[in-house]
Amino acid sequence: MQPFTLVLSLLIVSQLSLAYVLPLKLVSTNFRATLSTANSLKMSTLIGSSMPSVPSKKQLVSIQSKQKFDLWNAYLKVTDTATVLFPLWTVLFAGLALVRPESFAWFTTKYFTGTLGALMLSMGITLTVADFQRVVQQPAAVIVGFILCYVLMPFLGFTLGKAFGLPLDLVAGLVLVGCVNGGQASNLCTYIAKGDVALSVLMTTVTTIAGILVTPLLCKLILGAVVPVDAVGIAVSCLQVVLAPIVGGMALNKFFPKTVEKFLPATPVVGVVSTCLLVASAVAQCAPAIMNAGLSLQFPVMLLHLIGGLAGYYIPKLMKFTEVQSRTMAIETAMKSSAFSFLLAKLHFKQAGARVPSAVSVVWMALVGACLAVFWRFIPVKEE
Repeated sequence: MQPFTLVLSLLIVSQLSLAYVLPLKLVSTNFRATLSTANSLKMSTLIGSSMPSVPSKKQLVSIQSKQKFDLWNAYLKVTDTATVLFPLWTVLFAGLALVRPESFAWFTTKYFTGTLGALMLSMGITLTVADFQRVVQQPAAVIVGFILCYVLMPFLGFTLGKAFGLPLDLVAGLVLVGCVNGGQASNLCTYIAKGDVALSVLMTTVTTIAGILVTPLLCKLILGAVVPVDAVGIAVSCLQVVLAPIVGGMALNKFFPKTVEKFLPATPVVGVVSTCLLVASAVAQCAPAIMNAGLSLQFPVMLLHLIGGLAGYYIPKLMKFTEVQSRTMAIETAMKSSAFSFLLAKLHFKQAGARVPSAVSVVWMALVGACLAVFWRFIPVKEE
């Protein structure tokens, strides 16, 4: 078994066992103990002892349900804690990839592509047709978020690349980061920031699906005269890695809802581990180039996400959107799907340097998004 398959298999099995097998086993044990106690009480009553009344079968079932509920909540708390700390895991994995890039040599392109598809699938199984109908109900926030994602960010990428005097291949990579869809990690950061998670998921989904056409079109328009761009190849990759898994996930959710419900508790941790592996793989493959580029590349990449986040907050505020909506759009704008841009650069850009900004971006994207989320978490949302 390949290391990638082994890691994810062990993770999924352990999560499912924690989520279902362990609670049921513990509840079963407690239930048997309760029955034993009930029998003892019944025997004591028969011999005339003044003991409490024997619990009825309905009460025993109620006790079992409460114990199961308590154990389930404990599991969810542990999972939530591990998930909220994902920026820390991201930095640790990125640091290891810089120091020991050979540790992730096994994570080849086919695993990278498969993991991205798995992330899209995990988002797809949480969606329904009704989610897309919300676009009609609140189009303003989605439209503004779309413009921030596909107009502001590509412009920022090109401007920062030129302002810092980066070579053409690094400029192309920076623009590509700005041209891709919002990242799935933005949904978690929106939750931490007390934003509108439903709106975040909707915006991520809209930019992801629209990216099938918009990303290759923008790359061709902005970079076509600078570096060779395989727009058709980018579109095909978007269909394979983005659209197919999302549609597949939605189909599973519609036709097998009970089965999907059983797997949902394991998806957050699997998503965090998958994201960390994507970050580490991208950094490891570009470790020498990242080290050689130094601060001259770190600053523009960091500013791309930071300025994007700040603009994504203040522009909606000036347009009279609510505080919750503004926080959501800020995080959606700042957090791009950098792992996807790395894959596109690797597959469809001839210059190897074009993938370096994406590798740097996967780290700064998580850090900027997490910092914004934690900052806003401690600032109460005023009634509007």
